[in-house]
Formats: sequence, structure tokens, C-alpha cells
Amino acid sequence: MTTTVTVIGLGNMGRGMALTLHRAGFTVQGSDIDADARQRLTDEGIASLAPEAIGASDVYLLSLPTSAHVERVLKDAPGLLTLAPAGSVIMDTSTSDPGVTRRLAAEVEAKGLEWLDAPVSGGPAGAISGQLGMLLGGSAATVARLQSVLDALSARATHVGGPGSGHVVKLANNYLCAAHLLTTAEAVAMASRAGVDPQACLQGLNSSSGRSAVSEVNFPRWILSESFDSGFTMGLMRKDLRLARQTAGELELPEGLLSAVVEAWHADAETLPDGEDFNAITRSLLDAANRYAADHPSATTVASEETSS
Repeated sequence: MTTTVTVIGLGNMGRGMALTLHRAGFTVQGSDIDADARQRLTDEGIASLAPEAIGASDVYLLSLPTSAHVERVLKDAPGLLTLAPAGSVIMDTSTSDPGVTRRLAAEVEAKGLEWLDAPVSGGPAGAISGQLGMLLGGSAATVARLQSVLDALSARATHVGGPGSGHVVKLANNYLCAAHLLTTAEAVAMASRAGVDPQACLQGLNSSSGRSAVSEVNFPRWILSESFDSGFTMGLMRKDLRLARQTAGELELPEGLLSAVVEAWHADAETLPDGEDFNAITRSLLDAANRYAADHPSATTVASEETSS
């Protein structure tokens, strides 16, 4: 029997996941409070409906900005806790507050529904190509039940524990990504000031222990190319970092580098507004390195001569 999936939230991620599931043969419908977003999906061949018209579905896939939006969809508009048929699955692909997730998951399960938190990485390109990374929090039985959906959406889906666990690990992942953008930018800037070409520096880093997804993917694809069009914004990363710091505080984690990373990402809010691509956090360091190299040609000449000798 074909699984019916209702995608709630038709932004870049939700729309991409809806199209991917449709191509994979699932019966898909989409919903969003924005009529234009609904019409765009309809024009692409997938049924869409207003939130108040949502009905029965096997899976309700949520792609929403915050935990508050998730809670509103569950309890108020459209009120999935009331209208979703018993046994259906609430699948939250948003990056949400783990504490709120655990509370909502308990309420979902008390209503005879199943829960899976499944935050994603890979951006709009991953959503529309079915190559997302997914971190799963829920029961093993729910993961097994949704395996065909997960296979269609993701290149890798990793079950990390019970409800809320996926969101915890997602915050940990985004913290590391945010930190790697800062540290890799500093490393490349240092090499650039010494006359090492950034591309050559990255080749060296990526053949050594300092490599990361940031040095292997973000720098060549979005930073050195100056395209800055990953589809993930400064505002979204700032929100995730605030959630990570909040979660760490609730868990009484001793203060470490996390707070410094959060502060660094919020320091340039005026010159780097929330709508900018998140990779732009590297721009000031790299631009300063370029200016230094231009003003100190002797340093770059010495470095080049030492490399060639």
C-alpha cells in the first residue's frame, strides 16, 4: 500500500522533500500558511491544501522554523493531535529545542500517534535530490516503519536514540560546523598572509588531520567561489547556536568554547544580517588576509621562494 505523506511547511526544505517523495512514488500533499508556497507546489504537480483542510495521512512531515511553530501545528492550527488518525507518524525535520521535543513527543504518543525527530543537513540541494543527512530520535520500530521514506530522502539516516536525541545531536553538529567555519577561516587567513594560496592550503588541510566538511565542502563550493548561496542563513545558524547554548546550560555542562562561538556568530549582526548566507561568517577574515598580502608583498615573496626551493 502506498504511504501517504503530508508535508507541512513548504519553504526550500519542505518543498524539496515533497518533490523527492513524489518522485519516489509516495502519495504526497503539501500545506503551508503561505498561499503562494502552496500554489508553487501545485504548479509542480503535487496537491496542496490550506492548513485547515489537512486530513488523514500516514505520515505528517514537519519542516518548520522553530519548536514554537511545531507546537502550534500540533495543538492549534491545524491541530494534528486532534485530527491525525491513530497510528500515524509525526516526523519533525525541523531543528528544534530538544526539551520541547521530548515534551511534545510524550503528548503525541499519549494520543496513540508515533513520533520521530529527524533534523536534516544538506540544504535545499540535498532536499530536492534525496541526498540529505538525517539524525533520528524515536523508537527503533518507528524508524523501521519509515525506512522507505528515509531511504528516499537521505543519503544517510542515523538513529541516535529516543525522542529528542536527533535534535540534541543536530545542535551538537551545528555547533561544530559553526566552530569549524571560524577556525578554518583563521587557518586559511594565516596561510594566505604568509603567501600560501588558499586553494593549496585547503589541499594540505584536507590531506591532514585538520580536515572537516567545512574545509572539504563549504570552502571550495561556497566561500572561495564567493557564491555564498548554500540556502542556509546566518539567522538560522544563530538560532541553532542559541539553542545549543541553552541546551548545554540546562544540562549543566561546564562552560567551554561553545559560548565563545555563539558570541562570535552574533558579534557582526549589523554587518552580517540574518538573511546572509551562513558561510559569509568567513568573509571578514579572508578579506583582511587579502589586504594584508597586498600591503606586504615581501612576506608573500619570501614564502613563495621558500616553498619553491
